Amino acid sequence: MSQAHEKLARILRTDKDNILRIDRRLSEVTGKKGVIEGVAGENEKRIAEHLGQMGLPRVASPRDVFRSLVRKVEEDEERLKTDFGNPDASKPEDLARVLQKIRKVVGPKRGMFLKEEKAKEFLSAEPPKKVVEYLGYSSVKEMLEKEDLFEVYSSLRFVEDTDWMNGVFFKQYEHLTPNDFEERDIELRVLDQKWLKAAEHFLAHKLHNISHLKEMGVVFVLPATFGISGEILRMTSLIYHYLSEVPYYSDMFRRIAEMPISFASNLTALLRGDVIDRKIPEDDRVLWLVIQRYLAKDDPNDWRLLTPHINPEAIHWLRAEENLGLDFWLHMDWVGDFFRDEDGNDILLSFDLVDVVMSLVKKQEHVKFLYHHEEALWNKLFMEYFGREGLVKFSQEYLLRGYFEV
Repeated sequence: MSQAHEKLARILRTDKDNILRIDRRLSEVTGKKGVIEGVAGENEKRIAEHLGQMGLPRVASPRDVFRSLVRKVEEDEERLKTDFGNPDASKPEDLARVLQKIRKVVGPKRGMFLKEEKAKEFLSAEPPKKVVEYLGYSSVKEMLEKEDLFEVYSSLRFVEDTDWMNGVFFKQYEHLTPNDFEERDIELRVLDQKWLKAAEHFLAHKLHNISHLKEMGVVFVLPATFGISGEILRMTSLIYHYLSEVPYYSDMFRRIAEMPISFASNLTALLRGDVIDRKIPEDDRVLWLVIQRYLAKDDPNDWRLLTPHINPEAIHWLRAEENLGLDFWLHMDWVGDFFRDEDGNDILLSFDLVDVVMSLVKKQEHVKFLYHHEEALWNKLFMEYFGREGLVKFSQEYLLRGYFEV
């Protein structure tokens, strides 16, 4: 076992035997040799180059490295704001200008989404009473006659409570069929300012003003600002992320539509973000999990995170960072290493843009994020053997099953 195997295992918090088994088995299957050493070497080279760009030596303290990464985020934030005409995220017209530029970068996007008539039927059958009351209407019928359907459907996410959404409203999805879906353009919307009061809790909890609805094919932005460094950069990158995620799941909707009998159950599993929760017996092959959400948000030590796996979320962030066009952060999502502090402790730092931005948002709580980097590194290992197209193919083919073997 080489130092490269040990280094990657330590960064990924996994057993060294996992990295060794990946190397042996996937080298045998693909004929590619020295992949682990290559990834570790590229990681080291990228870190050294980026430290040099920030004027830091390789032996810099974790504090100095992190502060320099934060300064780079703040510099790129100013560049991005200039490119977007110095937008105020609390002004709908400024956000509309940002979204217009994002559309030009991403291009037209279509997908398979819930028919508008079906969405209206759901709202009529199980009225969202809090939304109706908030808007001052006497009935769903009156509301739908005067309000935009996509805004109303988006508002369910931050007006209605979770128990009602999951236990009542989403129960209707259990009877959906492929015929309830249609091909149409993805909607990218700035919601009206009238929703801000209803969204106060949502905004305070999420600390961002963007969300999406996979089944409706809509990405929406609330006109709100938090006065946090890196705000426009984070907002823009998240929109790009969702503009990758929504088409990805639309592809999954098309895939499950080929099996009408199981369509509804598969659809709800996708929308819930179901992840396999049992250990699978292994043989001589390498078992890979497919984890469609960030488990580390709930438990950083979840056993599934320490097992070989791929994650579609990291695919979407990779595309988002490519669309942002910020050279310093490009293909740095999987890069990270340990830096020794003044007390002799080795501190793991992520060079992933999203981790740094999220750490910046949470700096009052002294929280440093690492999980975007870790998931991207697992994806990087898989891509080195099977390529980027292979990563996407395997992730979609086995997303519902939750695992595959190589």
